[in-house]
Amino acid sequence: MEETSVLNITPEICIDVVRKNIKHMHLAVYPPTGRVRIAAPLRINDEGVRLFAISKLSWIKKNQRNFIAQDRQAPRQYKERESHYFQGKRYLLRITEQDTPPKVVVKTKTYIDLYVRPNSTTEQRQDIINEWYRAELKKLIQPIIEKWQNRIGVTVNDWQVKQMKTKWGTCNIEQKRIWINLELAKKPVICLEYIVVHELIHLLERHHNDRFLSLIEAFMPQWKFYKEELNRFPVSHGEWTY
Repeated sequence: MEETSVLNITPEICIDVVRKNIKHMHLAVYPPTGRVRIAAPLRINDEGVRLFAISKLSWIKKNQRNFIAQDRQAPRQYKERESHYFQGKRYLLRITEQDTPPKVVVKTKTYIDLYVRPNSTTEQRQDIINEWYRAELKKLIQPIIEKWQNRIGVTVNDWQVKQMKTKWGTCNIEQKRIWINLELAKKPVICLEYIVVHELIHLLERHHNDRFLSLIEAFMPQWKFYKEELNRFPVSHGEWTY
């Protein structure tokens, strides 16, 4: 059973509250607008949630400022010389129409070459690019997981790539399955590695509490820098809609 409500904490900040059968409160700030959500145990009343939110007010405002300041790309049209990102680098799209199976090739530091059939639609071009991103991302993920699960001392049963709207990665702790956001193909590889480590540590600690922070500090001391790198690069227009 879940109960939903909205609480006004300040004139500028209102919070979506979801009450469910959990033990602890969980706070999240979502891009692109800085929407705030608290998942709270059923036993906690509005005043308890309000006091918890006020105690986290500086953290909430900091994250909201970061999201508002983040660069965003306009919707991609997949046309000639349009900017696209791959592994943290900006490329120009170069399109060749030919009556052969479509493909994507990166041979230079300037261009992503997209080979498509004549009269291909924007949606078809997008699908081709996304499947290329997926294939390239999968080449990177398995070695990173093998490297870090050995260091951290955990085992992943399965991992997959999918388009996600509000998270870079998720971890199903019970099934030991990790999901990686397709958008990470556009970010520097170290950002992908940071997300993988983040999700692997959830196999040791479910919540973003002090123990989780101490673990990520121990295994990846520069994680804050990598997180900043992740947020520094432009995100796609539709990446964080909900």
